Amino acid sequence: MKLKYGEEELNFDQSRLTKSRVLLPNEQRGVADPLKAVKDSLQNPINSLSIAELVNEELPDKVVIIVNDVSRPTPYEYLLPPLLEELHKVGIEQENITFVIATGIHEPNTKEQNLSIFGEKLLDEYKFISHNPDENLVDLGKLSSGNRLYLNREVVEADLLITLGVILPHYFAGFSGGRKSILPGVAGRESIEYNHSHMVDLIGNLPPIEENQISQEMLEAARKAGVDFILNVVTNSNKEIVEVVAGNYKQAWQQGVNTSSEMYHVSLEEKADAAIVSAGGYPKDINFYQAQKALDNADYATKEGGTIILAAECREGLGENIFTDWLSSSTEPKDNLHRIKDKFVLGGHKAFAISKVAMKKDIILISDFDRETTEQLFAKKASSISEALDYVEEKHGQDYTSVIMPQGGLAVPVVDKE
Repeated sequence: MKLKYGEEELNFDQSRLTKSRVLLPNEQRGVADPLKAVKDSLQNPINSLSIAELVNEELPDKVVIIVNDVSRPTPYEYLLPPLLEELHKVGIEQENITFVIATGIHEPNTKEQNLSIFGEKLLDEYKFISHNPDENLVDLGKLSSGNRLYLNREVVEADLLITLGVILPHYFAGFSGGRKSILPGVAGRESIEYNHSHMVDLIGNLPPIEENQISQEMLEAARKAGVDFILNVVTNSNKEIVEVVAGNYKQAWQQGVNTSSEMYHVSLEEKADAAIVSAGGYPKDINFYQAQKALDNADYATKEGGTIILAAECREGLGENIFTDWLSSSTEPKDNLHRIKDKFVLGGHKAFAISKVAMKKDIILISDFDRETTEQLFAKKASSISEALDYVEEKHGQDYTSVIMPQGGLAVPVVDKE
């Protein structure tokens, strides 16, 4: 059995596992012609005018296209050429288009990352701006939840606002894509913190997406931001495009959610004693801030008192300063459970999510971290999956049940007996 680890693979002997199930997404093949699929979607948008009709109606001087940061692989080579062609065909010039990179509270992309994601030609021809959650914001007033919505000024001042994204499972928002380009993508820190604070009650027990208060608030923010058009994709684990959805910020996204759910919500008869999980390789395991999503999914598959073996390279470390501070200043998992309830802080929410798992399960981490950093994550360090399995066998005996999750950041176990 091979599991992705950074840009390499880790091997282990699957025959050591006597009662094991491999838990994979219900993969669908990528479309035969991705460019054609994108063009067709743009020509036949869901509950929306076409790009050409929107331009003729809005007569925009400023077009803003919101794109993802490096942590969310997005097939721009297929999405951007047809979209830009549509815009230029109806008279929108290069200088009238601004790309805003939706970082949320993440660090901005480096120059090298932007080059690898967008290519030199696009970066030379168009204006790219990384969102900063603490600067250049506009107050759009309160949402119905009471959250005050601060958004990136470039986005607010757009005459035509288009968002690009990938629709995948998300550990507290339900699914990514669509409305997430706005909140948290280009929102102020205060707005993001208010929105994400609800995760304390939802994590580990997510309601259906239509009842998820975090997602509902994101949808309201997208409406208030005036999103005119979305272009989103559902991708498989090979990063192939399975479906393209374009058009209305809510209806088009919901169609993509339905497809993503069919693929990534995976039935599991009952929880196992142990889970062997890969975050999915680079960039899903670029840092632990991102790899945590795989830990959360493995949590759904593992019994209380069980063990999770997580393979995540984390070449760029822990991934966020506040997250790092919370981990380094806590001595046991319950410290972070108390702190998040006293005051919700972005970055701290990830420390809380990890701590909640560590309270009830053992975590064994295979990563680039040294032992000290691994222990700050309330985990035990192992140098290989084989070494980690030695621990599991000693703890649970030879007859333990297990699940293997090669795409831990994508496959969301749904336990039949719950």
